[in-house]
Amino acid sequence: MALPLCLLFYSCANIASPNGGPYDETPPKMISSMPELNQTNFKGNKIELVFDELIQVEQPSENVIITPPQLVMPVIRPTGNRILVELKDSLKENTTYTIDFTNSVADNNEKNVLENFTFAFSTGDVIDTLEVSGILLNAADLEPMPGIIVGIHNNLEDSAFVKTPFLRTSKTNDKGRFTIRNLSEGTYRIFALNDANRDFKFDQPGEEIAFNDSTFSPTFEFSTRQDTIWKDTLTVDTVLVVPYTHFLPDDIELFLFKENFERQYLQKTERPQEHLGVLTFNAPLDTIPVPVPLDFTPSDSAWYYVQTMDDQAVINYWITDPSLLIKDTLSFELTYPKSDSLNVLQAQTDTLQFVMRRRANERKKKDDEEAKPLALGMNIYAPSSMDIFDTIHVEFTEPVFDVSSEYFVLDQMKDSVWMPVEFDFFQDTTNSLAYYIRRKWNYDEEYRLEVDSAQIKSVYSKWNDPFSAKFRIKKKEDYGNLYVNIQGLNSPGFVELLNSTDAPVRKAMVKDGGVLFMDLKPDKYYARLIVDVNGNGEWDTGNYAEKLQPEKVYYYPKLFDVMQNWDVEETWDVLSTPVVRQKPMEITKNKPKEVTKKKRDYKNEGTQNKSSSNSSSGMSGIQF
Repeated sequence: MALPLCLLFYSCANIASPNGGPYDETPPKMISSMPELNQTNFKGNKIELVFDELIQVEQPSENVIITPPQLVMPVIRPTGNRILVELKDSLKENTTYTIDFTNSVADNNEKNVLENFTFAFSTGDVIDTLEVSGILLNAADLEPMPGIIVGIHNNLEDSAFVKTPFLRTSKTNDKGRFTIRNLSEGTYRIFALNDANRDFKFDQPGEEIAFNDSTFSPTFEFSTRQDTIWKDTLTVDTVLVVPYTHFLPDDIELFLFKENFERQYLQKTERPQEHLGVLTFNAPLDTIPVPVPLDFTPSDSAWYYVQTMDDQAVINYWITDPSLLIKDTLSFELTYPKSDSLNVLQAQTDTLQFVMRRRANERKKKDDEEAKPLALGMNIYAPSSMDIFDTIHVEFTEPVFDVSSEYFVLDQMKDSVWMPVEFDFFQDTTNSLAYYIRRKWNYDEEYRLEVDSAQIKSVYSKWNDPFSAKFRIKKKEDYGNLYVNIQGLNSPGFVELLNSTDAPVRKAMVKDGGVLFMDLKPDKYYARLIVDVNGNGEWDTGNYAEKLQPEKVYYYPKLFDVMQNWDVEETWDVLSTPVVRQKPMEITKNKPKEVTKKKRDYKNEGTQNKSSSNSSSGMSGIQF
């Protein structure tokens, strides 16, 4: 009987498992509601929406927008095949309300999204039906800005944006696009607001905003568009001409920016090393705060050395008094500028501490280090192959006394002989422990940089080790050159060349209708142009009170491929491509999400299921 049993089990194992039947690719559909869709004279505060299958709502507090805006958060609760909405604010009379679910509603199993689903009702006799739409981009880099509130006012006074909540709102999708629905006839102004305190008005100076200089009046026209029906993914079945209502304007462009304002406050106090205390502020300081000792008495009034970083947003206090290094805690009083509740800078006095948390084995390690004197750390950037536009960078690991150019010797090889040459020596403006050595290099020159030992002394009595390095400037043929003819620019401007991460690598002013980049490393570059209205060589943000828009930015919609020993010349008409389509997708960070699920490959899926089933079944028969 063993053989027949084995054959029986082997035969059974070859039966392929069912694939679960037809695959659900259809989004849920609303089949009823209370109140009815577009119902008028509604007086309640609870809405129930019923769908033809089990549904879910993704992050309703973030993705569902109710307009006119609700100052008290509504309750939005999916349950089974229903969505229950309870409004906590009292409803306004004779007003059309819109519940915009954006793309948050999907079926429970396959996550098919019901895209751009909205529900409207009115507390009066009329449902308003007009719409306006557009796109919101970041003003500085044209990134599409998702999840930002866009709102309108029919009060055309400038003060409406800062004093009263929006009349109606929407929120941008993952492409930065927005649609404000159920508008009545009238004249409006439109704004965008990254609403930090959710009061639907611009009353926090740190909030990002956008505003349009002009007003608009929503309207519509009857039009047609083509609708394609496909037999499959490659074959067209029918192309239909479908009538529709075209709402206008549908091309509003808003550019989001933050005004030049930062609240001033102390972020953290730390002591990462026994001889270093660090104060980190959220924004640069105009003056350096002076710590006043509380629980310790320095042997000298000059008990610390100040190093600034990040334009004086980070202050390093290098403790030079040896008697203080053994103390784990140094308490001090500090007076520094801090923004009050009205965002006005006031003098703030706090009691702070530099606390050193020592590990158990740190004492032994310190004793070993004291037995072996350490040299001053001196890091010099001077690679053996130097770019013609580079500078030599010198950085010390701790404060030093009286560093000057006389400690550095720069020689050039001329006729097989090293000859000393002149150079500029200056301190880094963002790091007071760093310095630059700069000289106008020429192609294919050879240099030698030397520093003798024990020339530079730190505040902790450490001396430098000797240093010597040779380097050669790259040849002319190692580089490429790029010239761009600029068209459509009627103001001063500059162009930034960008790498694949959208970060600037070179900058040049537009002169005589063009911009020239010499000695570029062979690479692929992108470019943006800044209309430099005030000619300061920087992009400047806007200001609402002054009705000042941020300086305009344009992107070259392609890339520049710069090759070695090659000259590239291109023409760029900055207005030939609409701004909303200028930034290349390769360097766009806020890429749109894929909303709908990919279609199921029934044919291959069935084959794979059968093959997988046969393979595993055969193995089962052999093992049995």
